[in-house]
Formats: sequence, structure tokens, C-alpha cells
Amino acid sequence: MSRPLKKRRIGGLPPCTHFVPQEATEAPEVIISLEEYECIRLLDYLGMTQEECAKQMGVARTTVQALYLAARKRIAGCLVEGRPLVIRGGNFELCPACPRSPHPVRAAMQKGSNRPMKLAVTYDNGQIFQHFGHTETFKVYTIENNAIQESHVISSNGAGHGALATLLQEENINTLICGGIGGGAQNALAQAGITLYGGVQGNADAAVQDFLAGKLAYDPAVHCDHHSHGEGHSCGSHGCGSHSCH
Repeated sequence: MSRPLKKRRIGGLPPCTHFVPQEATEAPEVIISLEEYECIRLLDYLGMTQEECAKQMGVARTTVQALYLAARKRIAGCLVEGRPLVIRGGNFELCPACPRSPHPVRAAMQKGSNRPMKLAVTYDNGQIFQHFGHTETFKVYTIENNAIQESHVISSNGAGHGALATLLQEENINTLICGGIGGGAQNALAQAGITLYGGVQGNADAAVQDFLAGKLAYDPAVHCDHHSHGEGHSCGSHGCGSHSCH
């Protein structure tokens, strides 16, 4: 008698399970399982390593590799062939210690919620500062019932890169809006439990209002152009020292 397949642990159910091309198509739908979706969420969206993902899901790293490759292949098929994507089924269990939604901060922003949160924005003279690692000040917003209750500006105290994630964590920040940000800082924020909305420009207060309205324009694949090592660039020229910017 074969052993039962071990269930894969997932952090929550996706907010949307059906994605259909705007153009009419008769192509058959592509299905990815909930555990394949979880691999995409943890590895591509949150930036975890395969080892961290495996620990989160309670499986071996080889299992994560197989799930991830299968999911990426199917998603690529949807994009290239214009096929609908459906997320359903699989061999999974919901993590009892995780929120039932993979986006707990967004869920808290739904109208009628009385769950307080603290949101920070990289800040410079009313605008969103575009280089996270060189941020000198943050504007912090306390939000309840989907409305700003209070805001104030704090100093970064000269901290940079990964140390800024610790500073925000100590201030009980759970969401960050910023411009450009490097991969190392993104990982530090994820480990601190801070949800990132990067690649945002313009007025800080307006961005927060857009966030509350559910229409903030941001880039899930944000990076920091300031850290691009192009022609004529030297890390030492902007104070990075000898470390790798990413």
C-alpha cells in the first residue's frame, strides 16, 4: 500500500482564482494548484529563497523546485497562448498560524474594518523619496477604519539598507510605500513582516490616499535604478562601500 502524499502547507487562499484574457478566446483553461500558487507567492512575490519557502510549506526543497517549475511553465503557457488561468485544487492544508488571506494588510484596508495599522512612506519635502537605502526621513501614518487618524515624520538616524527594515519594525510599521529599492532591502522587509509597495512616485499623502482607495499604482518587481551598475558607476561613489548592492 502506497504512503499517502504529504499535504503542503499554504498561508492562505488567493484573492482571485480566475484570470481570463480580455480578448475573446476559445483556448482551454490552464490550472495551477494551490501549492503551486503558494510557491509563486513565496518565491516571486515575497522574495524568499527555496530553502525558506520549503520551511514555510513544510516540504523538501526538491518539492518546492518541482512545484515552482510546473507553475512557471503553466503561467508562461497562459501568457504566450492567451489561455485562461485558474487556481484550484491540489494537496494542501491551510497553515493554522497564518492569516486566511495572503494579503492581510490589504484585507485590513477593506471598508468597515476596525483593525489599526501603521504605514510608512519614504519621505522628502512632501514627495516619495526614490532611493530606499538613502532615506533620511519616513512619514508614518496610523490608519483605522480605512482612514488616516494621525501622521508624523521620523528620522532614519543615518541607518541604511537592511538596518532601515529593523528601524521600521521597531516602529511597528507593517506596510511601506517607496520608490526604488534593492533586492537585499526587500528581503529584509519581508523577514520583518513588512508589506512593500515599491516603484511609487509623487506626493506622499496622495499615494496613501490611493492605497486606501485600492488604486495605488506600484511595481511588484521594483528595483533600485540607483543601484544599477552601469557604465561609469562605482559603488564607493555613493557610499555603498564594498558590499553588493543587491
